[in-house]
Amino acid sequence: MTDTELDAVRARYDRQLRRAAPADPGTSVERDGPVVRQTGGPDDWNGVLWSDLDDTTADAAIAAQRHHFAARGLAFEWKTYAHDRPADLADRLRAAGFVPEPPESLMVARASDLAAEPEPPAGVRLATVSGPAGVELTVRVHAEVFGTPAERLRHRLRAHLARDPDALVLVVALAGETPVSAARLELPAGTDFAGLWGGGTLPAWRGRGVYRALVARRAALAAARGFRYLQVDASDRSSPILSRLGFATLSTTTPYVREP
Repeated sequence: MTDTELDAVRARYDRQLRRAAPADPGTSVERDGPVVRQTGGPDDWNGVLWSDLDDTTADAAIAAQRHHFAARGLAFEWKTYAHDRPADLADRLRAAGFVPEPPESLMVARASDLAAEPEPPAGVRLATVSGPAGVELTVRVHAEVFGTPAERLRHRLRAHLARDPDALVLVVALAGETPVSAARLELPAGTDFAGLWGGGTLPAWRGRGVYRALVARRAALAAARGFRYLQVDASDRSSPILSRLGFATLSTTTPYVREP
């Protein structure tokens, strides 16, 4: 993509997935002045999706969100992007007691460019899974690879499948009957962006093309559903692979977490 195209895609991403973000199942998304936030229960994702701040409004907005989530006893995340304003937003969040987590690259690609028949390594097959058994397979891999709290992820996946099953696809890579990698595809209605999440592979199976096969499978599913773009919050481990596949970097995103 050219720089002009990336600027247009970034603006569309901000408009569709931040300013007018669809709520996760069981949560609510609301606008509080210059801030868009999502609020749910303790096992849901709670946090700030978008803000339109400047030097004169940032501190008050940060204090207001701290009060909102603290009153509910919820930890929450302020998901910042490198193109957010003011330029010192990260410093202001740290001063307010937020703790940064590792930054990730926000990367995008055209779904149709990557939609191809996946080629997993010999001895591995890809399976689209659902229901409690599919959730457990996904949670099992993610807990081992990422150290993700199993109960929280299980809650989120079950809620999503129960309330909006068409907007979530779970894909697992199996060696025999053993799950060696798992990923999910989120398909938020009314947007151009399908989200690639997870993609965690057990250490013994890395470097064999499992992750690339999972990307291809999900790209094909997204393209078939009419989604124009794929978007990923990519770690340092996955971003080089995604770059080789044709993904471009839109921005850098850093979560800032505040405990209640």
